[in-house]
Amino acid sequence: MSTYKAPLDDLRFALFDVLGAEAHCAKLGFADVNRELADAVLEEAARFAETVLAPLNKIGDEIGCNFDKATGDVTPPPGFKQAFDTFVEGGWTGLTNAPEHGGQGMPALLGGVLTELVDSANLAWGNFPMLSHGAVKALETYGEAWQQDVFLKPLVSGQWTGTMCLTEPHCGTDLGLLKTRAEPQADGTYAVTGTKIFITAGEHDLVPNIIHLVLAKLPDAPAGAKGISLFVVPKFKVARDGSVGARNAVRCGAIEHKMGIHGSATCVMNFDGAEGYLLGEPHKGLQAMFVMMNSARLGVGVQGLGLSERAYQNALRYARERLQSRSLTGPKCPDKPADPLIVQPDVRRMLLSQKSLVEGGRLLSLHAYSLLDVAEHASDPAERERAHTLVSFLTPISKACLTEWSIENTYNALQCFGGHGYIHEHGMEQYARDARITTLYEGTTGIQALDLIGRKTAATQGAGLKLFLGEVEAFAKQHEGDAALAEFIAPLRSKCQEWGKLTIDTLTRAASNPDELGAASTDYLFYSGYVVLAYWWARSVAAVNATSKPQAFKDAKRDTARFYFARMLPRTLAHKAAIEAGASPLMALPDAGFGAE
Repeated sequence: MSTYKAPLDDLRFALFDVLGAEAHCAKLGFADVNRELADAVLEEAARFAETVLAPLNKIGDEIGCNFDKATGDVTPPPGFKQAFDTFVEGGWTGLTNAPEHGGQGMPALLGGVLTELVDSANLAWGNFPMLSHGAVKALETYGEAWQQDVFLKPLVSGQWTGTMCLTEPHCGTDLGLLKTRAEPQADGTYAVTGTKIFITAGEHDLVPNIIHLVLAKLPDAPAGAKGISLFVVPKFKVARDGSVGARNAVRCGAIEHKMGIHGSATCVMNFDGAEGYLLGEPHKGLQAMFVMMNSARLGVGVQGLGLSERAYQNALRYARERLQSRSLTGPKCPDKPADPLIVQPDVRRMLLSQKSLVEGGRLLSLHAYSLLDVAEHASDPAERERAHTLVSFLTPISKACLTEWSIENTYNALQCFGGHGYIHEHGMEQYARDARITTLYEGTTGIQALDLIGRKTAATQGAGLKLFLGEVEAFAKQHEGDAALAEFIAPLRSKCQEWGKLTIDTLTRAASNPDELGAASTDYLFYSGYVVLAYWWARSVAAVNATSKPQAFKDAKRDTARFYFARMLPRTLAHKAAIEAGASPLMALPDAGFGAE
C-alpha cells in the first residue's frame, strides 16, 4: 500500500536556508509573508495533500473518469469533486493570484510548494485546477478590461476552471497547420468551429462553467503560425456584463483511454460555431498562449518532481523493511533472519540516485518560481528583465529534466521492490505509468531541448546561460576560502567552463550546418541539467553548514552531495561526447536504410 508524507523538513530547508525566502519576500513587497505565515501555509497544504488527496490517488487510477456518450458529460472519480470543493473553500485556487481579482497575493515561490504537495499526493486530481492559473495569466496580460472583470474572479476563486486548447488530430507541435476557424459575428463575438484533442480537464462536473482558451484562425489569417488568434470560449455563454446564459456549442466528444493519470479527464472537444471572444490582438494568439504554456511547463516539471518524491518515499520505506539476504561485509542485523535491502550497495545506488535528483530538483524548481516573483514584482526594471531572461532559460531545463528524471526515479523505486513493484497493490507501477505523460504534454522533451538550444541560447547569444554562469561564479568566489566546500567548488567551476565552451563550439558548427542544433539538443539539455543540479548541491552544502539543523540532517546533505558529484555529475561526460560527435552519425543513414516499410 502506497503512503505519502509531505517532506516538510526538506521544503523548509530549501525555502529558508538555501533560497532565503523571507528576504526574498520582504524585498519584493510581500510584507506579510514571513516565516510564520509561510510555515502555516506549508502545514495546512501538507495536511490537505496527505489526508484529502493522497487517499484518492489509487481510487482515481482504478476507477478513472466516466464519459456519457449521449450527453457528452464527464464525471471524475469518486471523491474528486468533494476534494475540489475543499480546495476551493480553503482559498488554495487563488493562493498566488492578485488580491484585486480575489486572490491571496502570495509569492509564486509558495505556489510552487503547493503544486509539489498536490502532485505528490494525487497527480491526476492536480490536473483539474492546474491550467486555470495559466488562463488567469493570459487574461491578466492580454484581456480587455471587461474580460478581466468578467472572467478573472470566477477563475481565481475556483468557481470556474480553465483549459488550454491547442492540439488538433493532425497537428501538435506545428500549430501553423491547425484547422479550427473563428468567424466574426455582427455582435462582436466569434463563432469558433473545430476539434481539439488531448484537452486536460476539458469537461467535468467539478464546477458549473469551464473557460476554454482556444487557438483558431480568422478568415483573413496569414498562413502558418503567424495567422493564429486566441479566443475565450465558455462552456456556458457569458455576456459582457458577466451574466451566464445558455449552453454553448462546445461538447466533449470522447475521453482518452490512457496509460496513466486515469483520474484526469483528457478530452476530445468539438466546437460547432461556439460563441467566443477574441483575446488579445488578431493573429497574435501564439504570443498570448505562450503565457499559459510557460506557466504550465514549470507546473509539469513539478509534476515529475512530485511523483519522484512519492516514489522515493515508498522505495525507502520498503528497502528498510524488506529482509532479503545478508550484507556483503557481514550481517548488519544478526538477530534477524536476513538484513534489510538498504544494506545492499546497488539498492543504495538506486535510492541515492532518487534522493539526489529529488532534493536537487526541488531547488531547481523553486528557484525558477522565485524568479517569476522577481520578474513580476521587483522595483528595478533591469532586475525584472534579468529574472525574466533567466527563468526563460531555466524553464525547458526544469520541465524536461524533472520529468525525464521522474521516469528514472519511478523506475528505480519500482526496482527496489523487485517483483512486488510490478504488482498493483503496492502502487509503484502507477507512478511509473503516471510519470510517462509528463515528458510528453506541454511540449515533449525533444521540443524542450530545441527550445533551450535554439530560442533560449542561439537566438539570444546565450543571454540566459551567461546570467546563470555569472551566478555560479559569484557563489564560487564567495566561498573560495571555505575548505568545507572546496571539493564541490572546483569541479563545479570546471563544468561551468566546459559548458560555456561546449555551447560556443556547438553554435559555431550550427552556423554552417543547422542540423547540428537538433543533433546536439537533447544531450545539451541533459548536460545543462546535471550542471545546474551540481550548483544547487553545492549551494545546499553551503547552506547546511551555516544552519542549526540536526547533525544527522547536515551529514545526509553532505553525503548526498558527494554522491551526486561522484556518481551523477559524470553523466555529463557521455552527453559531451555525443554533442561533439556532431550531426553526421545521425544524418548519414538514408531513410531507406532504417529498414522495410
